[in-house]
Amino acid sequence: MDGVATVGVGQRVRGRRTATTAAVLAATIMALLVAGCTARHRPVDDGRGREVRPAPSTSATTGAGPGTASGPVLAVKIDNVGAARPQTGLDAADVVYAEQVEGGLSRLMAVYAARLPAVVGPVRSARESDLELLRQFDRPTLAFSGAQHKLLPLIDRAPLRPATPDDTPDAYFRAGDRPAPHNLYLRPRRLLSEPPGAAALTTGFHYGAAPSGGRAESSRTVRYPSARFTFTWSADRGRWLVSMDGRPAETADGARVAPATVVVQYVTVRPSAYHDVLGNNTPYTETVGSGTAEVLRGGRAYDAVWKRADASGGTEFSTADGEPLNFAEGQVWVVFARAAR
Repeated sequence: MDGVATVGVGQRVRGRRTATTAAVLAATIMALLVAGCTARHRPVDDGRGREVRPAPSTSATTGAGPGTASGPVLAVKIDNVGAARPQTGLDAADVVYAEQVEGGLSRLMAVYAARLPAVVGPVRSARESDLELLRQFDRPTLAFSGAQHKLLPLIDRAPLRPATPDDTPDAYFRAGDRPAPHNLYLRPRRLLSEPPGAAALTTGFHYGAAPSGGRAESSRTVRYPSARFTFTWSADRGRWLVSMDGRPAETADGARVAPATVVVQYVTVRPSAYHDVLGNNTPYTETVGSGTAEVLRGGRAYDAVWKRADASGGTEFSTADGEPLNFAEGQVWVVFARAAR
């Protein structure tokens, strides 16, 4: 266990639905249909204080051409302690965010748009700062194992589709070769019928030719109090080879995790209003604002400035003279590091 009391989104309302509630829900939905409204445009309360969110239609998730967004991205919270490795499906993500959690440990959020792997995991719990980070996407689907019960109302109100084992039990399974809680896995295609396409990645990132300048960089390490990430440039592969806590990061099928671009983004990490069961405070990573960053691509490091004006927009990275700083085509890792005060 990571020390955080976790419950699924649906657990806090279990047992409260009655026949009367069901009748009210049915009548409400019928009235909306007659009026020509849909839940997508007018939220419907299901009688339990939660909005009815219909599953995306086939036309919303298929048939789009290359580079055309056809639906929401899938974000998955992934366990990142030693017992959770090797992870599954991490190499298929378009973007991987690394954040600090309780006890100085780390956790990952993998975002999928271009392709959906067969399995992703191990899946773990959500944090408050995930909601701010995910506001940049258009109603993303967030797959997570659960959350602190005081955080659940914030998740309910966030502009996203929560997908826990309680919400979508058929999408999850427990592996028999690992102990709980490091054995919960997701089948993404049971949440999304098709990947939405790269255009759904409304992150503010720019891709293209490398800027001039920079400095040669063969290895870069980012340290948390109880975790560390090392990125080592491989000229043969043209990628940064990831190591976590001193060991090569590989997926369960033996693929080395190797992004094309690594961003070390310096942010404010402050205490949140939440604690784990041991009394450790849950850090809150602020991703709205501005600051400095380092962008690693092509075996070089570039000093950058990042800016995200509000939560609904993506993060833009620029050079010192204000020009957009292009990323290399391929997977991007963003590691949130504490800014110096």
